[in-house]
Amino acid sequence: MIYHTPKACVIGHPIAHSRSPIIHGYWLKELGLEGHYGREDVLPEHFSAFIGSLRSNGYIGCNVTLPHKEAAFRLVDRASVRAKELQVANTLWFEGDTLCGDNTDIEGFLANLDDRATGWSKKLDKAVILGAGGASASIIAALKERGASDIRLVNRTLARAETLAQRFGPTVHATEWSDLAQALEHADLLVNTTSLGMKGQPDLDLDLASLPLSALVTDIVYVPLETGLLRQARQRGNPVADGLGMLLHQAVPGFEHWFGKRPTVTPALRALIEADITGVAP
Repeated sequence: MIYHTPKACVIGHPIAHSRSPIIHGYWLKELGLEGHYGREDVLPEHFSAFIGSLRSNGYIGCNVTLPHKEAAFRLVDRASVRAKELQVANTLWFEGDTLCGDNTDIEGFLANLDDRATGWSKKLDKAVILGAGGASASIIAALKERGASDIRLVNRTLARAETLAQRFGPTVHATEWSDLAQALEHADLLVNTTSLGMKGQPDLDLDLASLPLSALVTDIVYVPLETGLLRQARQRGNPVADGLGMLLHQAVPGFEHWFGKRPTVTPALRALIEADITGVAP
């Protein structure tokens, strides 16, 4: 009998920066499992064909990142409730001959805050989200799941925020960037989903004076680990949560689908990825 090593990958363009192989490689070793997880740089015009040949190329599933998440949703045979809500899939696996898809960004975002700021959603009423790009939809859906009743979506292009807000109903309100100070009043949570503050990008320059000191501030950017926004919030006394945990926790369901065991996000794994980001050995 011939045994084949289970093989999964992350697909994107570009993809060389992805730390997913480190995460999954760590779990395979920790759990003593046979398996391989790699990277595949696939151009948008080749993505559909690549997914169509996923199994014939030896893959049991994959993660999907920019710019392919919407295309991945359209190509799966069966999508999860969350993937359908967002029209986005980032985790694919086979059940028999059926290609299934899920969006695990919601789970990753919530699990990260649960881990880094225990009990945060028990007092969640008003949330402010900066940016109306692809990541914002996942954050809105996550906050609605946790019962947020007033979500302010603040974007420099108001029309884009309005289009996104309309998808989620009357609890989500598009807000002019110039009205940010008012939006921050009485907020319980502030989330940055823009690329501002990411390595190589300008800092996110905000006046947080109207944000309550009790409000949790989080950033989905994780390079650097402490963005300018998080540093500013921490220095004024707000609780903060960086974006690394979202990356780690969103990887858990895929690993379980592909390799048959559910891994855990441990301090040792976090330290490993932090070291890779900072270049400082743990």
